[in-house]
Amino acid sequence: MVDAKVIVMEPSDSQARTLEAVLKFLDLSPVRFHDLAELGRKTEGAHDWLALIVGAETIAREGPELVARLRALAQPLPVIYLSSDGLPKIAESSGDLAWLHLELPVKQRRLSAVLNQAQNVRNGHPTQPGTYRFRPSGTSGALRAIHRLVEQVAPFDTNVLILGESGTGKEMVARHVHELSGRSGHPFVPVNCGAIPADLLESELFGHEKGAFTGALSTRVGRFEFAEGGTLFLDEIGDMSLQMQVKLLRVLQERTFERVGSNRTIDCNVRIIAATHRDLDAAIIAGRFREDLFYRLNVFPVQMPPLRERLEDLPILIEHLLCRQGQNSGRHIRLDKSAMHCLARNRWPGNVRELANLLERLAILYPDQTISAGDLPERYRAGETAPFLGGDVRVLSGEMSTEPLLLRAAADEEDDEEEQADSFASCEGLDEDPAVESALQNGGINLKDHLSAIEIGLIRKALEKADGTVAEAARLLNMRRTTLVEKLRKYRLCA
Repeated sequence: MVDAKVIVMEPSDSQARTLEAVLKFLDLSPVRFHDLAELGRKTEGAHDWLALIVGAETIAREGPELVARLRALAQPLPVIYLSSDGLPKIAESSGDLAWLHLELPVKQRRLSAVLNQAQNVRNGHPTQPGTYRFRPSGTSGALRAIHRLVEQVAPFDTNVLILGESGTGKEMVARHVHELSGRSGHPFVPVNCGAIPADLLESELFGHEKGAFTGALSTRVGRFEFAEGGTLFLDEIGDMSLQMQVKLLRVLQERTFERVGSNRTIDCNVRIIAATHRDLDAAIIAGRFREDLFYRLNVFPVQMPPLRERLEDLPILIEHLLCRQGQNSGRHIRLDKSAMHCLARNRWPGNVRELANLLERLAILYPDQTISAGDLPERYRAGETAPFLGGDVRVLSGEMSTEPLLLRAAADEEDDEEEQADSFASCEGLDEDPAVESALQNGGINLKDHLSAIEIGLIRKALEKADGTVAEAARLLNMRRTTLVEKLRKYRLCA
């Protein structure tokens, strides 16, 4: 990668100078382009270009033309997107290009890791790290926070512990960390510690010599050796026996191990990412998990949210899963709005895995058809007439399009004040209500509870009149849809 040329398209002179300085320090040759014409003219036929670093302002102004010019090149360049947020929307529609994210402010170690990924792409490495094959789908606040954590920790060799319920996508996050790291050109090796018997797990992890035990007919290389230079993913670490926990702790401390039946020490250069659905704090108290191992693994914890806490991601998740399923099986199905209503009302105890299994089942039963609420298994039809709060889903020309609704963590204060003022204005004449007057004369009235009861009644009437459509009910109540959604959650009318 030494002396390779890196194109910098960044309108900010100070930012461009910073990038050029870091690139030169890494023994690369930065070349600043000021317009797209240079991109096609100066890169045509050249093979020593490594990547294109482009800022958010350039993408916002000239994104489509930039993508077209990159596609016209004999060997399209990896695009390193420079921003304080994630990848731009245009990256989703141009998946044939390799997109990588470089977070602001630019750090040398992170830039070096991203450039290594770009080198893998240019070399035709089969993992194609720039395509983010394992990036979890969704735009919810919870998932955006996960993406930020992953991008922060990926360039380092820090141990990562991923916590969360079964089916939330812990292995996908682990693979995403690996893809974004400087180890992406080396193996990612997963091991399910709960699926391997305790007496065989040591051999599985460290390997064994011929004759080390009954049935060891030949020497076997363990997962640690397979993962050399890359990442070892220890799934369901909470199910590992105490005896194996001691041996794993030694490897983490010494970075060496021995095969079963051997006294030869083998050096170990792997990154450890562990995951579990169990409560490790409770396991430590119960004596089922070693506290010292926990602290070794829990250097950088990542808590995966269950699907029921990010239902606003449901349309994007379904679209992504249906697309992937169609590519793999050739069976293409679509979900109409009534089906989406039902799915948005479920609690999804099996999380994303349960959703993926349901869609696969529907594709087998109804290949190349549009799925409605009546086609769903009975357990998923409970919310057939309920309003869908996770987003609007339309079927246009036979294709499903989604407009995800980002539920706000808290309603905008100014909007709330205006709407409260409108509520008070609409309550003129309440003092003429005999029940209110009687309550005031006999010990008083709880104004907050009384106004809440009025608000709940009006919301229910509006939803009834709008046939459960949240957007229409919000129009009838002269408020924003997102504000109405918050009130539905506040009063638990959407449970």
